Amino acid sequence: MTDSDANHNDPSLDTDAEAPNDVEDDVKLRSRDQRLALPGEPKCIICGRYGEYICDETDDDVCSLECKQALLCRIAKSLSPPPKTIPAADECFYVRDSDFKSGTVSMGSDLRKKLDIRVKGDVVAPVLSFSACNLPDKLLHNIEAAGYEMPTPVQMQAIPAALTGKSMLVLADTGSGKSASFLIPIVSRCVIHRRQYFSGKKKPLAMVLTPTRELCIQVEEHAKLLGKGLPFKTALVVGGDAMAGQLHRIQQGVELIVGTPGRLVDLLMKHEIDLDDVMTFVVDEVDCMLQRGFRDQVMQIYRALSQPQVLMYSATMSNDLEKMINTLAKGMVVMSIGEPNTPNKAVKQLAIWVESKQKKQKLFEILASKKHFKPPVVVYVGSRLGADLLANAITVATGIKAVSIHGEKSMKERRETMQSFLVGEVPVVVATGVLGRGVDLLGVRQVIVFDMPNNIKEYVHQIGRASRMGEEGQGIVFVNEENKNVFAELIDVLKSGGAAVPRELANSRYATRVFSGGKGSKKRKHTG
Repeated sequence: MTDSDANHNDPSLDTDAEAPNDVEDDVKLRSRDQRLALPGEPKCIICGRYGEYICDETDDDVCSLECKQALLCRIAKSLSPPPKTIPAADECFYVRDSDFKSGTVSMGSDLRKKLDIRVKGDVVAPVLSFSACNLPDKLLHNIEAAGYEMPTPVQMQAIPAALTGKSMLVLADTGSGKSASFLIPIVSRCVIHRRQYFSGKKKPLAMVLTPTRELCIQVEEHAKLLGKGLPFKTALVVGGDAMAGQLHRIQQGVELIVGTPGRLVDLLMKHEIDLDDVMTFVVDEVDCMLQRGFRDQVMQIYRALSQPQVLMYSATMSNDLEKMINTLAKGMVVMSIGEPNTPNKAVKQLAIWVESKQKKQKLFEILASKKHFKPPVVVYVGSRLGADLLANAITVATGIKAVSIHGEKSMKERRETMQSFLVGEVPVVVATGVLGRGVDLLGVRQVIVFDMPNNIKEYVHQIGRASRMGEEGQGIVFVNEENKNVFAELIDVLKSGGAAVPRELANSRYATRVFSGGKGSKKRKHTG
C-alpha cells in the first residue's frame, strides 16, 4: 500500500473525537508512524503497536491504514466456505417436552438421558446442531471457523436454554466446552439487541466474571473470535493492566465486559459506568467466586445491575452454593452434565503413595521415562516459591526445560510463559492453583499433582486440565500421610474414576468419613 493509495479522511476507519490527548488529527498511514502501546491500551492486531483505531469491517484494533489493509487482505485469503448445511432432521430436537402428546416418549428427555443431562426446572430440550438455535448467520460462520463441528453435551442444553433468557446454574466437567455455552448466547443476544435498538451511545449489554486474570484473557479472546465481523466489542478489566485504558475502552462503547471481581468493583467505585442495559451476568467457576471475599464482590457487582439473566457455571457443587442460588435469581434452572464433584471420566487417574522427601525423585523418574512422560505436562504445587524451585530443579536434574507460573509474576511474564508452553517451546509448566480454574490448555494430556490440595474440589479442577472435549488424558497425584484430611474424599474420587487406591491409603486410619445422624454417628471404612 503506498501513500497515494490512502485517504487521510477514509471514513471506513473509525476514530474517536473523545480519545486521549495523544490522538492526532490525521489517521496514521503506516505502522511505523504509530507509537508503542502502553500497559492496558488496546494493541494493533497486526503489529502490536497502539491500537488507536477500530476497523469498521472487523471491529479489530488497528494502528494505521497500512495495518487495516493488511488485516483485510489476511481475512480475504483465509475466508472459509459457507457453513455446511445441517440436515433438517436435527431441527426436530429443538422442542419443549410439553410439546409432545401425553403418554408418548419425550424425545427431549430421551436425548438428555443419552447425554447424561439432568435438569431441574422448566427448560427447552437440547439441540443436536448449532444451526438449530436460530443464531445469526455470521455467528454460525464464526463458530465453524473456530473449529466447532457439533455442540458438546453442555452446549446442546445450555445454549438453547440461555437464548430464552432463563437464569441457570450449570454443572459440568472442566474441559466440556462451558465457555462457548455462555459466550454463543451472549454474542447472539447482543447482536440482535444492537440491530433492533441501536442508539448513539452504546452501553454494555453483558458481563462475565471469572476468578483469575488468565481465565479472563482466555474468555475475552474466545468472545472476540465468535463476535468477529459483528457489532460486538469487548473490554477486558483485570489487574496488572492500567485502569485508564480499560475505562477508555468501555467508554468507547462495548457489548461485553470480561473481568475479575476485584478490579471491576474498583472500577465501578472510582468511575461512573452505566450498567443499566446489562442483560446477561455470567459468574464462571461460581463455587470459587462465591466463597469468602469473592462472594461479597460478586454481590456488589450484581446489585449494580438491573435484574439481568444470571448464568452460573462450575465443575463442582456444594450445599452452601445450592442455598445461595436464590440470592442471585429466583426460579433458577439447575442443569448438570455428568456427575458434579467427580473428575472428568476421560482423565485416567494414578495415585502414587510417596513420602514428601521422595516426591522430587519420583517426579524426575516420571519425566525421564519415555514410557510415562507425556508432554506437554502441568505440575501443580502448593506454593509460589515451591513452583520456582521445582521448575529449576526439573531443568537441572532432567535437562527438560521447565518454567513456573504463579500470581507473583507480572502479567507479561505469565502471558509469555503460557504462550511458550502452548506452542510447544516448553514441555513442562510448574504452576500453583492459578491454572486450576478453567484455563483452556488444549494441548495438555498429563497433569501431575505434586502437592495434593487441601480441598478435593481443587484436585478435581486440577486433574481436569488433562482432558479437553472428552479426549483421554492422565492425572497423577502424589499422596502421603500429610494429606490425611482428604483421604476419605480422595478414595471416593479415585474409585468413581475406576482408579486403583494405594494400599497405604486404603489401610490408613484416616480413610474414614463420619456421618452425623440422630443421636449418634456412624463411620465408614474404605477398603482397597
